[in-house]
Amino acid sequence: MAYFLGVDTGGTYTDAVIVDEAADRVIGSAKSLTTRADLALGIGGAVDAALAAAGIAPGDVALVSLSTTLATNALVEGQGGRVALIFIGFDPDDLERGGLIEALKGDPVVQVAGGHTHAGTESMPLDLAALESVVAGLADQVMGFAVAARFATRNAAHEVAVRDLVRRVTGRPVTCSHELSAQLNGPKRALTAVLNARLIGMIDRLVAACERHLAAVGIAAPLMVVRGDGALISAAMVRERPIETILSGPAASIVGARWLTGASDALVSDIGGTTTDVALLRGGLPEIDPQGARVGGFRTMVEAVAMRTTGLGGDSEVHLITEGLDGGLRLGPRRLVPVSLIAVDHGPMVHAALDRALSVEAVGEFDGRFVVPMGGQAGGLSAREEAVLARITHPMPMAQALASRLEAAALQRLVARGLVMIAGVTPSDASHVLGRLDAWDGVAAQKAVLLLARRRNGSGERFAADAATLAQGIVNQLTAQTVDCLLEAAFGEDAAIEGQPETLARHPLTRAGLDRHRGVVEVTVGLGVPVIGLGASAPFYYGAVGERLGCRMILPEHAGVANAIGAVVGQVSQRAQGLVSSPSEGRFVAHLPGGLVSFNDRDPALAAMEESVVDEATVRARAAGAEDVHVTVARDVREASVEGRVMFIEALITAVASGRPRVARG
Repeated sequence: MAYFLGVDTGGTYTDAVIVDEAADRVIGSAKSLTTRADLALGIGGAVDAALAAAGIAPGDVALVSLSTTLATNALVEGQGGRVALIFIGFDPDDLERGGLIEALKGDPVVQVAGGHTHAGTESMPLDLAALESVVAGLADQVMGFAVAARFATRNAAHEVAVRDLVRRVTGRPVTCSHELSAQLNGPKRALTAVLNARLIGMIDRLVAACERHLAAVGIAAPLMVVRGDGALISAAMVRERPIETILSGPAASIVGARWLTGASDALVSDIGGTTTDVALLRGGLPEIDPQGARVGGFRTMVEAVAMRTTGLGGDSEVHLITEGLDGGLRLGPRRLVPVSLIAVDHGPMVHAALDRALSVEAVGEFDGRFVVPMGGQAGGLSAREEAVLARITHPMPMAQALASRLEAAALQRLVARGLVMIAGVTPSDASHVLGRLDAWDGVAAQKAVLLLARRRNGSGERFAADAATLAQGIVNQLTAQTVDCLLEAAFGEDAAIEGQPETLARHPLTRAGLDRHRGVVEVTVGLGVPVIGLGASAPFYYGAVGERLGCRMILPEHAGVANAIGAVVGQVSQRAQGLVSSPSEGRFVAHLPGGLVSFNDRDPALAAMEESVVDEATVRARAAGAEDVHVTVARDVREASVEGRVMFIEALITAVASGRPRVARG
C-alpha cells in the first residue's frame, strides 16, 4: 500500500495531506503558519501533524510532492532578489519591449555584441575577454545572472559560452533564455530569464527546507514539485528553473478541485493569503494558456494553466480611498502580515503601539503598521536603504524604523526586495473583528481596525463609526472584487461575447444585471457554470459571492488543502521542441542541440530532428522523476505555394514525454 504526502506552501499557511493511493482518498491533513524566516518550521509543523492525523509512520510515505504560491506571490508583489541581465546582440531599444525594463526594476544590464541570425549562423563574434571583468565586478552586487542572446533558440552557442564564463568567474546561478523557451521574441525570453533568475534563491530555500525536514523525520521518498501546467518535476530540476513554478499552487488547486468534486465544467476560484486564482474546467481539464503565463503584469514564456491571478486574498493590504467626499476601500495587490497574526508572537510591542495611537485624537501616517525583517541577500542597496535596513533588527512599529518621511520610499524598496515585510490591517483582521475567525489575536485586530476607522475621508468625516462597521465594509469589498475576478474570467472564456473582459465585468449593464434590475429594461446577469471555491477562507467569503452571481457555489470537503491534494495526484510531463529550416532551395537544416546539420532532403532532416527531440524529452522526463515514460510527437510543417509549387518553409517538431512519478519501494 502506497501513501503519498502533498505539501503546499502559501503566503500565509503551509498545508499537508496524506493520500492513500489505493483507496483514492485523503486520510490525514493539517495546516501550519508559513514561517518566512525559516520555511522548514512551517513545513515541519504541517507534515508532522498530517502524519499523526493519518496514523502512519514517516517510512510509509512513498512519494512527496510540493506546490507553492511563493513564486507567484513574489511576481504579483514585485519582489525578488537583485539580478544582472547579459543582453547579447540586441539593440538598446529592445530593452523597451515586452515589459523588460519594468521587470528589471533598475537592476544592471550588460549589453554585449554577438548573437545569431534567423538561420542560426553567427551574426557577430562574442567578446568573452571583455565580458569577464564586467561580470567579476557584478558578482557581489547580484544574487544571479540572466543571459539572453539574439536568436538563441536557433543557435544557443553564445548563451552557453556566457553561462560557462559567469559560473566560472562568480559561482552565481545563471539562467539562459533558450533553456526556458524554444520560441522567438528575444526580449520576452529575456524577461522570462530575468524573472527566473530573481526567483532562484527563494525556491532553493523552499526546496532545501522541505528536504531538511523530510530527512529529519525519516522520509526517504522522492521529492517532486508542481509546475505551472499541473505536471510534476523533480526538486533538482526546479532549483534551476523556478520560473516553472509560477502558478504552481493554482495549477495544483485545479487538479485537486477535479479530484475532490469530479466536476466537469466549472470555474475554480482559489483564494489564498495573497492572490485569488480563477480558471475554467472544461470537460474535466483546464485550458493551457497558449501565450504563456501572465502574472503580476508580466507575460512570460512559461507554459501554464490559463488562469487569471489577481492580487486579492485574505491578507491583502487595505487601502482607504480619500478622493471624493465619501471615500472608499480597495484591497491588494500587496500582501501584509495581519496585525492579529504579528500580535501572536509580538503581543506586548503590538498592543503598546496600538494603545498609544488610540490614546490621541489624530491618527499618524504610520500608526497601526509594523515592519518585520526577513533576511536575505542585501547587495546593491543605496546608503539610505542600508540605513533603514540596519535599523530594522526585529519587528517594530513602522514609525520607529523611519528617521524621516524621506525614508519611506527606501522602506518600500526594501519591501520590494523581500528584505522587509509590512504588517497592517487585512481582511483576516476584519474577519476576527466580525467573529468569523478566531485563530489569532482578535483584540489586536479590533484595535487596528478601529484605528483605521478613525482616519478621515475627503469630507473630513471618519471612515467608519466603529471597528465592526469598517470590518464589514472590508469584507464587502473582498466580495465585490472577487465577483469582478470571476466575471473577468467568465467573459474571457465566453467566445460569443466580444469586448475586453475587464471592461465587461464592470460595465453598467453588468452591474444592473447583478442587481436584477427591473425597470423599462429588465437585466439579469449570472454565471452559467458552478463555482468551486477553494482556500481556507473560502467558506467565510464565498457564500455571498455565489448569491451575487446567482450561481451554485461548491465548497468541497478538504477545500482548504486542495493545493496539497493536487500536488500528489498529477503526472510528470516534459516537452522538447526542435526546428528544421530551409535557408535555400534544396537545403534543409536541423537545429540540433550540438549545432546546425544540413541535409539535401526534407525527410531525413525531419527524422533527425524528431529523434533528437524524442531523446531530449525522454531524458528530461526521467530527470524530472518519471517512470514508464510514454512519448507523443507532433509535427507542425509550414509550407507555401509559389507558382503552383509547394515550398517548404520550416517545421517545428514537438515531443512530449510523460509518466507517473517514481515512488519509493519498500
